[in-house]
Amino acid sequence: MEYVTLNTGTKMPAIALGLWKVKKEDECIAAVKAGLEVGYRHFDSAQYYGNEQFLGQAIKESSVPRGEVFLTTKIKNENFWPEDVLESFDVSLEKLQTDYIDLLLLHFPVTELRVMAWGAMEEIFASGRTKAIGVSNYTIRHLEELLKTAKVKPAVNQVELHVFLQQPELLEYCKQHDITVEAYSPLAHGESMDDPTLAEIAKKHGKTPPQVMLRWCLDVGTVPLPKSTHADRIKQNYEIFDFKLDDDDMTKLKALDKNLRTCWDPTNVP
Repeated sequence: MEYVTLNTGTKMPAIALGLWKVKKEDECIAAVKAGLEVGYRHFDSAQYYGNEQFLGQAIKESSVPRGEVFLTTKIKNENFWPEDVLESFDVSLEKLQTDYIDLLLLHFPVTELRVMAWGAMEEIFASGRTKAIGVSNYTIRHLEELLKTAKVKPAVNQVELHVFLQQPELLEYCKQHDITVEAYSPLAHGESMDDPTLAEIAKKHGKTPPQVMLRWCLDVGTVPLPKSTHADRIKQNYEIFDFKLDDDDMTKLKALDKNLRTCWDPTNVP
C-alpha cells in the first residue's frame, strides 16, 4: 500500500473503497471484507450513505486492527448547524463502533451554514476525535472563503474527478495550499469506458481501461475512491500500483477532458 501525508501529518492510504449507494447490510459488509482481503485499508462512508453501521460491523468482524484502517465519514447537509454537527458526529462514532475518525468531511458547501459548520469541525479536531478535517464538493471560490476565516486548514477536498472531468485549476489551487484532493466517481460511472484512447493505453500496459483511469488519478496527485460491490472488480481496482503512466500516456489522457459531471455540480452554489 502507498500512502499520502496530509497537512496534519496523518498518513492516508493512496486509494479507498467508496461506499456510496451501498445500502444493503450484507452487500456492504461483504464489499468491505473483500476490500480488506485484497489490501484496502481506507474506506469512504458518509452519514448520507446510510451504511456507517455496516462499515463498522465489517471492520469489527475482521482480523484487521482498527489502527491499521483509515475511516472517512461526512457530515450530511441537514446536520450543518454547529450543534447538529457535534451531535451527529457522536452518532457516527457509535455506528462505526470506534472512538475516533481518521478523516471527517463536510459533504457539500451548504450556503449560509458552511462557515459555522466548519467551526464545529475545528472543535471536533481539537478534541482529538478526528485526525483530520476537510470538505467535499468545494470549488476554488468556496475554498477561498473558508481559508479566510479557518483556524484549521482543510486537509482534504473530495470532489468528482476523472479523465473526463480533470479540473486542473482546482488541482493546482489545492496543491498550492497543501490540500489533498480525493477523486470520487473516478470511473465516471462507466461513462465513455469504451474510449479508444483508454483502450490503447490499457493494452500497452496490460491493464484494463478502469485501471488506467485509476492510475491517472494517482499520477495527477489525487487519491481515487472507486466504488464496487463485486469482489473481482474490487480486487482489479486495487491492482494499480504495479505500473505507471508515461508522459505520452498523460498527454493523450489530458485530451479526454470534456468537463463531464456525473454527480453533484457545486459550481454555481453561492
